[in-house]
Amino acid sequence: MPATGALHLAAEIGGPPRYDARSHVALARLAEEGALDYVTLADSFARPGPDALSVLARVAPDTKRIGLVPTVTTTHTEPFHVSSAVATLDWVSKGRAGWYVDVSATETEARLFGRRTAGPAAALWQEAGEVADAGARLWDSWEDDAEIRDAATGRFVDREKLHHVDFHGSTFSVRGPAIVPRPPQGRPVVVIDGTSDLAREPAARHADVVHVRAASAAQAAALRDDLRSRAAAYGRDPAGLKVLAALTVDLGDAETTPEPGLDSAPQRSGRESYFRGGPVDLAELITGWHRGGAVDGFHLTPIRPERDLERIVNGTVALLQHRSLFRTFHPGGTLREHLGLSRPASRYASARISGATS
Repeated sequence: MPATGALHLAAEIGGPPRYDARSHVALARLAEEGALDYVTLADSFARPGPDALSVLARVAPDTKRIGLVPTVTTTHTEPFHVSSAVATLDWVSKGRAGWYVDVSATETEARLFGRRTAGPAAALWQEAGEVADAGARLWDSWEDDAEIRDAATGRFVDREKLHHVDFHGSTFSVRGPAIVPRPPQGRPVVVIDGTSDLAREPAARHADVVHVRAASAAQAAALRDDLRSRAAAYGRDPAGLKVLAALTVDLGDAETTPEPGLDSAPQRSGRESYFRGGPVDLAELITGWHRGGAVDGFHLTPIRPERDLERIVNGTVALLQHRSLFRTFHPGGTLREHLGLSRPASRYASARISGATS
């Protein structure tokens, strides 16, 4: 079925490890100039360099509109600390935070912590879904108006509007409430790569945005249909789940030697989907897949960030904007507003109000 919704675009701003944030700031600002929904910053325990979430907290004050989505690994980390850190990024960015949920599956990474051995992938993704669930509950544990800040009476918070979570997962439990007040977005945006079968279930149940890697529009459409069907089975509105095709792109000059595995059309290689061509070629592919109803948008990872992101923004995006296929400005101030997602109400506030009126 042809797509009628807005086209969404996002980009990765990582690349070789860097130990200062200047390049990340510059790339995020460039993406912001193109009105992209958000930028991601890849990370893992096996990757050298500063923590992605901390880097984007540094990027936040030097940007105004672009969404900021760091990779956050749920394995070997404390869910309570993860939720606090992501909520803090949402406050620092004034409502532009998301988090890209990932797992750590290697024994080498497990030894960095020394608390447990590497687990099977199915168990790790089950735990990741539980961390996402616990995080949402912790963000809900403060009602929006829980803070009083009444200097005259010395009351900072209304205790009746703080709630215990009492969440029990397969590997952890969390009581709460959170130590950070409810984030500006209510709940920061959850992003998961739902290409693999194991990740697809937590993606359908907990994600706001799902990345999928596909070599054709038909393959991408099948993945989106499957994700939305699973989301509906969990009682979610399937139309509220945004599915973006994830492509690693090389927009180098035609005379340059192609990167290994790249071609002029999307190709699958392991966990990656690659595209090699020019900015106009990429614009044509984005247009075709979106108009054909395959995806809600694209997440693009430049092979060479400084070169290729500039060509994405000033070439591909500019052409899409000229054709009135992509917006020329951000529609709001928060990442949820960029994505057309509503701000969720606190489940505990709703339950308290419902109990008071019943």
